[in-house]
Amino acid sequence: MYDGTSRPPLPTPARRSRGLRATAAAVALSAALLTAGCGSSGDTAQDAKATASSADGFPVTIDNCGVKTTYDKAPARVVTIHQHPAELMLSLGLKDRMVGTAFPDSAVLPELKKDYESIPELAKKEPSFETVLEAEPDLVYGGYGSAFAKNEGRSRKAYTDAGIDTHLNREYCGKKRVTMKDTYDEVRTVGKIFGVSDRADKLVSDLRARVGKASTAVKGKPRVPVFVYDSGDKTAFTAGGKSLGTELIRLAGGENVFADLDDVFGDVSWEQVVERKPEVIAIYDYAGAGSVEQKKKFLLAQPALKDVPAIKNKRFVVLPLTATLVGVRSAYAVEDLARGIHPESFA
Repeated sequence: MYDGTSRPPLPTPARRSRGLRATAAAVALSAALLTAGCGSSGDTAQDAKATASSADGFPVTIDNCGVKTTYDKAPARVVTIHQHPAELMLSLGLKDRMVGTAFPDSAVLPELKKDYESIPELAKKEPSFETVLEAEPDLVYGGYGSAFAKNEGRSRKAYTDAGIDTHLNREYCGKKRVTMKDTYDEVRTVGKIFGVSDRADKLVSDLRARVGKASTAVKGKPRVPVFVYDSGDKTAFTAGGKSLGTELIRLAGGENVFADLDDVFGDVSWEQVVERKPEVIAIYDYAGAGSVEQKKKFLLAQPALKDVPAIKNKRFVVLPLTATLVGVRSAYAVEDLARGIHPESFA
């Protein structure tokens, strides 16, 4: 847990004062030289400032879920709430900008594990507004809408009033349907915010290649009906047609049997599951909803499901919940699904 000792130190007032005096002196000397060398120092200084801004991509204005934020420079002290924003930032090489994270809900990608564990953990769930303020961030990046829950005192306006910028994963901007394009757009947007658009473009290219390779492997194969099991016992909580999961399944050579459910997630009856005869069940794995083994045991023990092809053949694909969200993990999910849906293509 976060103990307040591992934050990068902020400049002391004395250091800030010395730094400002030194900067002021340097600016004054520069202005004097420019005045001596040409007739219009003001125009020259303005041109230099414009050139510098153009070179590093700042200022940049981002319209995020209806909230416009102008960044004059890249954020230096970021708190991520939820795991997928943290993994996205780490994938862009921005570990040095992260002063806190919260709400881990799946195993971290192996290649990011060491960096992730080096970031102070502020809370197991969403941290309080006060806890976030203690980390002294200049930006809070939330993964789920609950990161900025108004009823819990941590709305985006509350952070703005405290002088802190916010960014919310675009999946929670109220879009009608979430697709892989949202993943690529989110990566590029974060790249702009931090002035690393070149890294973002490369990451998007790598993610596209990963998805393309998996999709090519199953090209021409018959579509396999897939049922997503998130949780539930009296009813099944599943991924609907507006979810990114539906597109991940399609890209992997399958078809979500509840793609006609007009929502991101929703409850369906077990009778509906039986009627749609899924051949594969994708189990979403995350903390607080029972282990994967518990979920499998539950499904296999239901008499009503005994004739469902996926149950008869025990065909399950396990996906970390973070892999079904807008973030770097979604490209990995396509490959995992493709291997589970069409294993013969990867023999």
